[in-house]
Amino acid sequence: MSANNDLKIDLMTKLFENSTEAIFFFDRDGKSISMNPAAEKIVDPAVRKQLREGADDAICKACRGYTSSTDLQTCLDCYLNSTKPTEFASFQVYLDTEGKGVIPYAATFHTIDPEQGIRVFMLRDLTPQFETQKKLHQNLMMKHVIEAQESERKRISRELHDSVAQELLSAVIELRALKYITASQEILNKTDETKMTLTRLLDDIRNLSVELRPAALDDFGLEAAFRSHFKRTEESFGITIEFKSDIEKRRYSNEIETVFYRVCQEAVLNAIKYAGVEEVNVYLFERDNAVQLIVRDEGEGFMMGMEPLGTGLGLYGMKERAELVDGHVGIFSQPTKGTTVHLRVPMGK
Repeated sequence: MSANNDLKIDLMTKLFENSTEAIFFFDRDGKSISMNPAAEKIVDPAVRKQLREGADDAICKACRGYTSSTDLQTCLDCYLNSTKPTEFASFQVYLDTEGKGVIPYAATFHTIDPEQGIRVFMLRDLTPQFETQKKLHQNLMMKHVIEAQESERKRISRELHDSVAQELLSAVIELRALKYITASQEILNKTDETKMTLTRLLDDIRNLSVELRPAALDDFGLEAAFRSHFKRTEESFGITIEFKSDIEKRRYSNEIETVFYRVCQEAVLNAIKYAGVEEVNVYLFERDNAVQLIVRDEGEGFMMGMEPLGTGLGLYGMKERAELVDGHVGIFSQPTKGTTVHLRVPMGK
């Protein structure tokens, strides 16, 4: 029995000394009796000195209040002197720590020896959880924003294609019919000029409609959307895009396909604008239980760690989009040796 008690004491001593949670012991008057090394690390030296000397309410020098049902930080009905101790079995408290400023902690404050009035105050740093929640909230908000953007792009694209483009096409057809109505060469010449202008405008609207949201992406998937996009890009910029894919007609979630299309679109555009090349290579494939995209050029490149040409928002946007689907974008570049953009999204998504 004695050996068992010794073991318990030894374990409790190790818990007190090695715990990552800060542990303070107070008497019934609020004077500090003891604190573990984790507790000593978080309080300011002046407060630490007062705690060791057992000064009254020394912890108040560091405490910035606890969270109640009405206030984020309050000192009303303080846990040290509360008439309702059960309310402080689990709560949130803010402490002004050494070197880190005011930090939120998950706290418990309860009596462990009713006869002597000994109470324990235990603290766990909530900063990692708060950072995780903040990141989650940011990702959710970003996801909703991107979904709203893509939905609006799709609506405008359909409207341009089904309404504006059709009206322009009707106008072109009506202009063609004028040659059967009038023999005036002057009117026919002006009609031909107007018809050419409307035809160019019709092409611009169709291109804009596709750029906003390609119907091929929703109807036929990534490979078809890529081939259509590359054909238009080659015609517009006079470059060659070598595209290889092994996914064929496989489909993924709308979110995944949108991320791949937008990242590829941005990477190819960056190569055209900044790399100074006449050829870009694009590979779309499945490997190692992931869908992967590689966009590579052998152009100007840039020094990693330094600001690339442009605003840099395109690269940032690619990484943000990838993170929303648990993916990762790697960007590799060297001056005069080109740039590679590698997007990888786990198949589990």
